[in-house]
Amino acid sequence: MNGHTMELRDIEIFLTLAEELHFSRTAERLHVSVARVSQAIRKQERAIGVRLFERTSRAVTLTPIGRQLRDDLLPGYQQIQAAIDRASTAGKGITGLLRVGFSAAWSGNLVARAAEVFQSRHRYCEVQIQEIPLQDRFGLLRSRELDLQLTELPADEPDITTGPVIFTEPRALVIPAGHPFAGRDSVSLEDLAHSPLITIDGPPRYWLDAHFPRHTPTGRPIPQGPATVAWQEVLSLVSAGRGVSPTSARAAQYYARPDLAYVPFHDASPIEFGLLWLTTAETPKLRAFVQLLLDVGR
Repeated sequence: MNGHTMELRDIEIFLTLAEELHFSRTAERLHVSVARVSQAIRKQERAIGVRLFERTSRAVTLTPIGRQLRDDLLPGYQQIQAAIDRASTAGKGITGLLRVGFSAAWSGNLVARAAEVFQSRHRYCEVQIQEIPLQDRFGLLRSRELDLQLTELPADEPDITTGPVIFTEPRALVIPAGHPFAGRDSVSLEDLAHSPLITIDGPPRYWLDAHFPRHTPTGRPIPQGPATVAWQEVLSLVSAGRGVSPTSARAAQYYARPDLAYVPFHDASPIEFGLLWLTTAETPKLRAFVQLLLDVGR
């Protein structure tokens, strides 16, 4: 080009105008003034010594040399942008593998949606998701097999950070279809005094007390039924008439069965689903995914 060089920004202006064929749209897209676009194109045309665009009052079109320049510049420009993008991503630490756990099926759906968006934004990061065992709430975080999990709170563990609550769910009681409560619109926490409560074996006592209480709000004892380690077993025990079990109201959509009924509580606080991670394992990648989950979960 007669010893003249084109700055990267001028190349970007040229290629954007070659795509948009409209000065105002090009300026808007690049957050510059229309005058800056015109100036860059005039400078390039002077340096090369030929017109790159034909301008009329109705249209902007590329000249044959303008088309040739676009075709020659585009692959190199895209390569430069990809290199900058890779360096920026690596600089932020958003590369490699991020492993995210979930408990309930509905939290798994949300994590999967977030993972898809995250991977489209951070092409050098892979997100793997997996269900966490019902009975072992924190084991996979502690063994570093998971980086982050979206599960039911509370979590009162000295080595684990409790992050933001992503969503809440109303509570319901799962009962046999023939149970006297099955025809009701709602139940009370006081009603738990009338049936054995099927619980989970393994979680810490404070977590069990939040989800499977031993006393009603007025202090009446709640009979304790069998404990199990799998949700499908809970449902089988309920169906067999061995007791009842609290759950999220949304379980009625995910685990509908003719032998079971789900009745909402009218006086129970909602279940909070929040993010947890090992305090010593917090990374920029993890923080970026937490922020995305907050955005997607709203």
